[in-house]
Amino acid sequence: MKLFGNGITRGIHVEHHKNTKNMATETIDLPDRVYLSMVQHIGVRCNPIVGVGEHVDVGQPVGDTDVFFSAPVHASVSGKVVSVEKIMSIMGTMDRHVVIEADGNQTMWEGVKPPVVENTQDFIQAVRSSGIVGLGGAAFPVSVKYSPQNLEMVDTLIVNGAECEPYITSDYRTMMEDTNYIIDGIEATMKWLGLKECYIAIEDNKPEAIAKFYEMLEGKYNIRIVILKSKYPRGAEKVIIRETTGKILLPGKLPADIGVLVSNVATVGFLGKYMATGIPLIDKRITVDGLAVTTPKNLLVPLGTKIYKIIEACGGYKEPPAKIIMGGPMMGRAIYNDGKPLIKNNNAILAFDAKQAHLEEESPCINCGRCIRACPTNLMPTLMNRAYYNNDWEEMKRLNVMACIGCGCCSYVCPSKRMLNIVHSLGKSKIKEMEAAEKNGRL
Repeated sequence: MKLFGNGITRGIHVEHHKNTKNMATETIDLPDRVYLSMVQHIGVRCNPIVGVGEHVDVGQPVGDTDVFFSAPVHASVSGKVVSVEKIMSIMGTMDRHVVIEADGNQTMWEGVKPPVVENTQDFIQAVRSSGIVGLGGAAFPVSVKYSPQNLEMVDTLIVNGAECEPYITSDYRTMMEDTNYIIDGIEATMKWLGLKECYIAIEDNKPEAIAKFYEMLEGKYNIRIVILKSKYPRGAEKVIIRETTGKILLPGKLPADIGVLVSNVATVGFLGKYMATGIPLIDKRITVDGLAVTTPKNLLVPLGTKIYKIIEACGGYKEPPAKIIMGGPMMGRAIYNDGKPLIKNNNAILAFDAKQAHLEEESPCINCGRCIRACPTNLMPTLMNRAYYNNDWEEMKRLNVMACIGCGCCSYVCPSKRMLNIVHSLGKSKIKEMEAAEKNGRL
């Protein structure tokens, strides 16, 4: 059954640049070495559980912790562990990495087998053992998300297939190429978590994906397609919940608090495949694009592959990049070189030339109100910006800055080119820092 989104949330129309939409996923050549970070999710970082000189096979755990709020890391290649070293991550922190020299055989670990699931607890344990985190960008361990304290009150699964960021088409290719796995993942999640209904939310600029799901879901009346109007940021968690169910997720609350679980389409697709094969999260489908890239592509890449190797698989740079972004141009993260390894929640690599990367200089606010009209969470960006520069943290809290989702709509529409969303992010960090200090008795 097809439904249509509420269409009540504010947002903006962005240039889509979906240049790789019709490019089927290609498999990259095996890298000589992979660099597997022990910090690939929100929560407690993993500890290396293999040592230098040890041989590992594909799918073998190489990092884990006893803490539930985490997700293990698995070998993406077979070969020898040549080092366990600290490398600066894209976040600017020094994180431990297990470095594996590939032997080219891709021998599968003997422990890789489809999980045996007989109850909800078995399913949660299988999800954790798979190493899956939210693949839409948040990197929240899925086993934790699927274990809310009020699970008996949760009845709805929302599968996020909006993919509203410009350039990125990796989720679209997942929908077109792994449709069966997505449906299998949905059904397994609904069965073992006791959910009654599921909405697959897809923007209306993806008619081929909508038609394919509509055809394959015939007779599955508890799984429905919701067609969203193409408007950024339809894929944001708070926005997609409101668009599909009409429910409002308040600041500080989790989707489970209002009876909902939200998972990216690639996440549930992976779970469907894992339930059938037992192969953990060892590779990632990503979009590579930007005017500095010779041949943009969608690629399936072993985790831990360095970015310059991925660019080489696209014919290299046709000119030196002025900016490289992991993720999309609206909410992605710019990195300072292409020697960083691919991590679990990275869905794109964009290499921009000087023209694409150019940012115009900021000028004074003209009080036009465009940022207010664009904000999907109904905030007052100009007032929050003023409070930040006045160091008025109480005012920022009163203006509800913690409800900012960091989508960047305000900055995108600003005629004065003010980096409002960056100020919001800095303000949120400062408030969290002050609240933590107050809690610890330092203020």
